[in-house]
Amino acid sequence: MNKQQLLENIKRKQSFLCVGLDTDIKKIPDFLLDGHEPIFAFNKAIIDATADLCVAYKPNLAFYECLGLKGWKALEKTVMYIREKYPDQFIIADAKRGDIGNTSAMYARAFFEDMDIDAVTVAPYMGEDSVMPFLTYQDKWVILLALTSNKGSHDFQMTMDVDGERLFEKVLRKSQEWAGDDRMMYVVGATQGQAFEDIRKLVPNHFLLVPGVGAQGGSLEEVCKYGMTKECGLIVNSSRGIIYAGHDQNFAQAARRAAQEAQQQMAAQLKAFGI
Repeated sequence: MNKQQLLENIKRKQSFLCVGLDTDIKKIPDFLLDGHEPIFAFNKAIIDATADLCVAYKPNLAFYECLGLKGWKALEKTVMYIREKYPDQFIIADAKRGDIGNTSAMYARAFFEDMDIDAVTVAPYMGEDSVMPFLTYQDKWVILLALTSNKGSHDFQMTMDVDGERLFEKVLRKSQEWAGDDRMMYVVGATQGQAFEDIRKLVPNHFLLVPGVGAQGGSLEEVCKYGMTKECGLIVNSSRGIIYAGHDQNFAQAARRAAQEAQQQMAAQLKAFGI
């Protein structure tokens, strides 16, 4: 999916919601555990309940890798289901990969060739040659970690060099030499508040993938105030707040209500910005 297609989906659905499929076998409704494929059954129900309200799905790889082969099969089946039934959805592998070049090339092959995923989150710490293998694929995206939503983000990401440039700013500035806003996005946590204003000075037109709204305490209004562009430029992720909104037989309906509430708030923000 290219940038224009993503922008068209946002306008058509009046939503920039990404539903995070952080599917924990220990948190899904108990009755699903009696089935043959509980993780996929849960994901399928969530997807069917929310697909018209969001523009992206983001499976977090850790929740699948911890289950070994069964987890990978559930992930693969989930991606295939989205591809076949909801082809307008942008699929993000939240994998946070990043290694020496030949290893990154294998990661890229796994996600972009074997699984046909649209985007992968990548850690920038090892530099250009660890990121470039992901950028060899046309119409595929790198989502580079820039300023994350966790408490420990301040340990390194906010550290200044002798010239007063913070590490996350160096990442934003340097990485633009590798790809433009049609191939690269950045992860910026919703809890970072006014830092969005500084980020937009460096990357005025790039999409930002924003976790941390809802369960982690981030404010959608604040994110939009400082981070929204004239084309939107945001994909805001919600995981636990949507997929675990209910815990009984009606969990999918509860997820839909939570997603609908988020979509309505986003529609209001888009209207306020004239999008």
